[in-house]
Amino acid sequence: MNTSTLIAPPALVRRAEQQDTQAIQALDSAHYIHPFTDHAGLASRGARVITHADNIYVWDSEGKKILDAMSGLWCVNAGYGRKELADAAYQQMMTLPFYNSFFNTTNVPAVQLAAKLATLAPKVGERSFKHVFFSSSGSESNDTNVRMVRRYWDLLGQPARKVIISRENAYHGSTMAGASLGGMSGMHAQGDLPIPNITHIHQPYFAENGKAGESRADFGVRAARWLEEKILAIGAEKVAAFIAEPVQGAGGVIIPPETYWPEIQRIVDKYGILLISDEVICAFGRLGHWFAYEKFGYKPDLVTFAKGVTSGYIPLGGVMVGNRVAEVLIDKGGEFNHGYTYSGHPVACAVALANIELIEREGLVQRVRTDTGPYLAECFESLNAHPLVGEAQSCGFVAGMSLVRHKPTQAAFDPDLGVGMICRAHCFNNGLIMRAVGDRMIISPPLVMTRAQIDEMMALIRRCLDATLADLRAQGALA
Repeated sequence: MNTSTLIAPPALVRRAEQQDTQAIQALDSAHYIHPFTDHAGLASRGARVITHADNIYVWDSEGKKILDAMSGLWCVNAGYGRKELADAAYQQMMTLPFYNSFFNTTNVPAVQLAAKLATLAPKVGERSFKHVFFSSSGSESNDTNVRMVRRYWDLLGQPARKVIISRENAYHGSTMAGASLGGMSGMHAQGDLPIPNITHIHQPYFAENGKAGESRADFGVRAARWLEEKILAIGAEKVAAFIAEPVQGAGGVIIPPETYWPEIQRIVDKYGILLISDEVICAFGRLGHWFAYEKFGYKPDLVTFAKGVTSGYIPLGGVMVGNRVAEVLIDKGGEFNHGYTYSGHPVACAVALANIELIEREGLVQRVRTDTGPYLAECFESLNAHPLVGEAQSCGFVAGMSLVRHKPTQAAFDPDLGVGMICRAHCFNNGLIMRAVGDRMIISPPLVMTRAQIDEMMALIRRCLDATLADLRAQGALA
């Protein structure tokens, strides 16, 4: 079959009732290599074709309405269908669709956005953020962090400080440097990763690494001290930085104990290493603050952002560069030999400005912190009563729950059963997008979600848990 003749290009923008799903799936299988996908498996069943969206819902090419509890991919903070963001993109495209930031040039939206972000990033202690480096994604931003951190130490006459410490099961992107910073073994198994001078410590996940009889508070301190042990094993004079997500997102919404970040701060201060807060997921209201480091009270030197800065409408990422680093790079560094074609893209920056204005106008950050976030926490915690749920936790507008074989002992399922994927299939079949990370189910809803929509989502989650439980009982998979 010649798949190139299946659909004329104008058909690709038609609404669901006009789509030829099988034809699109055939084109997809023939030409589109997806991220993080088993393509042979996908071709055998056909991709789900999403055609349009509004508020917190998306529709597929069969006309099915689905509640998107993952905000696309952690990013559609302001919800779908926001005309203000489309208008901002259109107006900027008609004014200046592109110009680069090389060759001593700039553009108005990039300058305005950098200044706006500097006002949003709270000063913690003596550290503040006045400078921004723009990229197109979180992955590019974390590559930038590696370049900045190593350049910083070179300029200070300490070139041996090259090692960056991260955490197992962390996600920091999919480029060579980003995937190396991340601690996911499946990613490291492809591409000879990690690259040199990047190493990892255990994640602060109590269910996995806590000891019998140990309190969460004690575990948080012990988990943080894994960083100190690693620093001492390497030699403090060789360690450049520690990078971590405030809450690990793609790793399964791993929420550290309250004692974790204060101890991390003590350790990085003691040894003088830089602290990088990867807030690609957690910034722009996701945890009830513009930046999550404010919630946890630590003092980063660099902050990675992307996703929610434009609500995912246009690709944009960047690094908030703290004064400690920026002053050295600017005053001592001369030319910084790093950058991207789309650094400070005027359309992306214009959409980001409109998105931030929208979030401010509708009070979404405050709403998550004081209203819908606490309500979601109350609702999500109630899932702990379900016989399949080992532990359900939330933080702002991210939440995760583990599915267990035996609730009293928290015994896990055989990984070969794919319990998380069974549950995810029930979610899609019942009009809900919920992500499976192993046997841990996670959500990250749009910040515009109302209490009534939280109730709607929770009813769908319970229905899917019940359906999964019935399947597992029928298989005799429960203890």
